[in-house]
Amino acid sequence: MTKRILVIYYSQTGQLRSIIDSIVSPLKMLGVETEYLEILPEPPFPFPWRSDEFFHAFPESFMGIPCRIEPILPKYKNDYDLILLGYSPWYLSPSIPMHAFLQSKEAASLLCGKPVITVIGCRNMWLMAQEKIKRYLLQHKANLCGNIALRDKAPNLVSVVTIIRWMFKGKKERSGLFPKAGVAEVDIEKASRFAQPIMEAIEANHYSDLQQKLVEFGSVEVRPNLILFERNGSRIFKMWASKILRKGPFGDVRRKTLLRFFKYYLLTVLFLVTPIGNVIYAFIKLFISKKIKRNIQYFSQNSLSGMN
Repeated sequence: MTKRILVIYYSQTGQLRSIIDSIVSPLKMLGVETEYLEILPEPPFPFPWRSDEFFHAFPESFMGIPCRIEPILPKYKNDYDLILLGYSPWYLSPSIPMHAFLQSKEAASLLCGKPVITVIGCRNMWLMAQEKIKRYLLQHKANLCGNIALRDKAPNLVSVVTIIRWMFKGKKERSGLFPKAGVAEVDIEKASRFAQPIMEAIEANHYSDLQQKLVEFGSVEVRPNLILFERNGSRIFKMWASKILRKGPFGDVRRKTLLRFFKYYLLTVLFLVTPIGNVIYAFIKLFISKKIKRNIQYFSQNSLSGMN
């Protein structure tokens, strides 16, 4: 009997689609039938972004307030052996379209009882977004059996500059001293290696040890310093988002002043606070090695502890 995979994803730039294609292509060659369903918001989010539009999306993204999306209509209803869920984090949270899908009736029907692999393409922070995805999948009684997270491996401040240039000007290519923005092409190409353990799991209909095998293939890299930044950032983002939402819904001009202050706050954190924090972390990590090890083990697997 032909094995079937359903891919549900949202990708503004096409990068995430390329990552998924790299993972899935070897499976297709082995005879696995693959169906792609793209989440389409109504109206679509712009790319490149204008600065005001990008920051206006912050409260809704972080707090999980959905947008309208076109119906998700799979060919075989829910008759699939595996589901790949592809997303990119926005503001330490899944993107607004992914929130919208995961809050829909279609998601409840499609995901219930199904093995799910999440595929993430990001700059460098994905941990807190994945915690929210875990909660959605637990709510829908899905089996999160794997996670693949590819990131931009350029130095932090370099990747901040290149991602801003890409998001606001649409310029992804190398320029001067700055490398090409986003996940490196070589890393995208090498994502095809994950097809082997995925195919073995599909054929055996056994997914309990898939994440361990994916990790052995390098599916996730948990950077300990970012755990602290993401947890603290989530607490602060929640305060900002709550205040901004009290000013009005998405696009309300009454939010403009507060969002401008948030923009300055975020840029200050990225260019000033984060480098200082890395220096401080380099010192304190000497005293919390056991906690670091526990955190790495936790974020490398798929259970949900309720601690985040």
